[in-house]
Amino acid sequence: MLDPELVERITARRAELDELEEQLAEQLAEVRAERDELAVAERVLERIARQLAEERASARPTPGQVGGRAVMLIPYRESGVEQDALPWDYQRIIAAVRQAASIAAGCGNSPTVGSPPICDQEHRRTEPSVLV
Repeated sequence: MLDPELVERITARRAELDELEEQLAEQLAEVRAERDELAVAERVLERIARQLAEERASARPTPGQVGGRAVMLIPYRESGVEQDALPWDYQRIIAAVRQAASIAAGCGNSPTVGSPPICDQEHRRTEPSVLV
């Protein structure tokens, strides 16, 4: 004959294990759901990073050909970049434009197209010229 105390202990232990199994099954389901959510988030992050990289690549100017070599026709600019970060050729262009602007500000208009500006005192204008 079976000992009733042992049967009772076995039944109680079986109930504990059934309850633990149910809790672990719930936890496993939660873990799997969270892992699936993380996988989706990872794919979205990769897609966004790829799109941003493509946008950055397409926003930059493409090199052109000058003298048989690839050069940037318009250098890529970012905010906070100073003039001395530009290639030497571009710095020379900026200096020439500034020099021409200062000469033009102090001189009158050229009498004919292509001739040098008139800069002597008798032809110098005191008022800014107005284009009509």
